[in-house]
Amino acid sequence: MNIGVWLERAAANGPGRSAIYLGCEQVFDYAGFDAEARAVAGGLVARGVKPGDRVAIFMVNSPAYLLALYGAWYAGAAVVPINAKLHSAEAAWIIRDAGAGIVLATGELARDLGDTGVVVIDIAESDALTGAPVAAITARAPDDLAWLFYTSGTTGRPKGVIITHRMLVAMSLAYLADVDSVSPGDATLYAAPMSHGAGLYAMVHVLRGARHICPVSGGFDATEILELARHHGRVHMFAAPTMVKRLTAHARANGATGDGLRSVIYAGGPMYLADIIAAVDHFGDIFIQIYGQGECPMAITALPRGEVSDRDHPRWRARLGSVGRAQSVVELRIGDGTGQEVARGKTGEIMVRGDPVMPGYWQNPEASDKAFTEGWLLTGDMGVMDEDGYVTLQDRSKDMIISGGSNIYPREVEEALLSHPALSEVSVVGCPDAEWGEVVMAFVVTAPGAVLDEAALDAHCLARIARFKRPKRYVLVPELPKNNYGKVLKTELRARLND
Repeated sequence: MNIGVWLERAAANGPGRSAIYLGCEQVFDYAGFDAEARAVAGGLVARGVKPGDRVAIFMVNSPAYLLALYGAWYAGAAVVPINAKLHSAEAAWIIRDAGAGIVLATGELARDLGDTGVVVIDIAESDALTGAPVAAITARAPDDLAWLFYTSGTTGRPKGVIITHRMLVAMSLAYLADVDSVSPGDATLYAAPMSHGAGLYAMVHVLRGARHICPVSGGFDATEILELARHHGRVHMFAAPTMVKRLTAHARANGATGDGLRSVIYAGGPMYLADIIAAVDHFGDIFIQIYGQGECPMAITALPRGEVSDRDHPRWRARLGSVGRAQSVVELRIGDGTGQEVARGKTGEIMVRGDPVMPGYWQNPEASDKAFTEGWLLTGDMGVMDEDGYVTLQDRSKDMIISGGSNIYPREVEEALLSHPALSEVSVVGCPDAEWGEVVMAFVVTAPGAVLDEAALDAHCLARIARFKRPKRYVLVPELPKNNYGKVLKTELRARLND
């Protein structure tokens, strides 16, 4: 099934229902959304796009993004969303690797690609795509490519994850089963990049005929988000943990209550206990956690709002520190180095299988083979599952520190440090050491007005974690390096150790 069919059905069921907003202004109702998608599809077909071709999208969050997604799907093509913060050379590499014949872009981003040798169409220009609107959506099989997602590439060239129509359907239905409800009166706000998780959640909101709000800023702005939520009401938002932390800090500083925010689904990096406790204390029962990765988008585990907000369960802190339990559409296990399941309570690699799991990487059979064992996707994330099925992430397997033969998971150290009021951000890495193999190194950002007191931090850690896990050195930095999705670049921090 072509995932684009859901828009056609939403338009038939509620043609006059509000669909897309730019800020507070309505741009399209569902009939208009459907008609514009058909026009984009017609323009692509007129330019030679055939079923299965790849159409790249390189633009900031905007109504045009939704038209590009659904226009490409209506034409039977697959989309290649590219983070708008990438350099044009990085974007051009992805476009070439994907074999995309056409790039849909807007404004400055379209101009940046002008000398890269690819066909770039500024979709915001009214006459950029000319062709008769398609009358019928091109049929696609469930296992046909729908979305070619390129990993963030923090350790080299990004890999293209094959995301099929079946995967998008399974992910969307799991949202309704395990994450949150959606009704026509709800709205999704695109504050995080639509090339990533925020855009992946567009489909379930189209399915339910909900509203789609694109900030005028094109991204995350705490003041704008709170104003749009208050204006529109019943707003859902996907956010990285760093965004939740910034939103909470802004709301506290400005006396904002978050009126109109119904659901904030967070994922994409470690959410530290201190940060989510502060967010719930300020905004209330609106937060939901999910865990996924490009290879199984948004659909590995979920921690529903009631459990994020619960403070009565005897193990509420442990559960809040977890990423929840397996979503309905997957099987989950914790495996050892050979892929065999380990006992509950033991640390191992998180493994997943089910309909949302990728069939493999784009034109990369070697990497695809390494990613699976007996049908299970090896996520590369280390974790532990308790007797009730709650999974707690430790770290990426490559981030684990082995000091004197003992395994140390950086996140545990980071959690301990972040509970100290003098620190705002922390990232822990292993530093090579002749005696111990590796020792723990903490890069820290102090809170406004605070000073770094290593003795106080040592005492704080020793009251919470084993002595051998305590950082041997603290490095004060003005900010932590992050990629375009807000994830801390530990590879860059490790490189600084050699400077």
